[in-house]
Amino acid sequence: MIYGNIHQKETYAFLPVPVQRCLDLARSSGFASLTPGSHPIDGDSLFVNVAAYTTGPEETRSWEAHKDYLDIHVLSEGEEYIDLGFIESMTCGAYHKDSDYQEVTGTARARVLMRPGDFLICYREDAHKPGIAAGEPAPLKKGIFKVRI
Repeated sequence: MIYGNIHQKETYAFLPVPVQRCLDLARSSGFASLTPGSHPIDGDSLFVNVAAYTTGPEETRSWEAHKDYLDIHVLSEGEEYIDLGFIESMTCGAYHKDSDYQEVTGTARARVLMRPGDFLICYREDAHKPGIAAGEPAPLKKGIFKVRI
């Protein structure tokens, strides 16, 4: 996993070109105006799912992991905590190939606070539990870029 901010462009210049493309798009003026839903960028190799929801208590949120795509969470409005754990220390349930969703349960090893402009790259090995309220439940909007591995 890599946690950073989209405005630190030089710091993350080492990242692969498709990831750089996602961060460039997140820096663009049109990113914040995207409506909720899926937006293609490069077919099924690269797209962004824009989500708008209300954060909630930790116990109401679910763990997840992915096998076919990197998840790049980029917050545009609001804030949330995302819990993190390594997949090998979690209990894995069913894998849903059609939605690239790995059921996961376990205990967090770390937690990051996401604010506008922050990004979190989750690789195959990174279980994550997004949507945890940072204080009281509140609305947020973010893009979840999907980069085919």
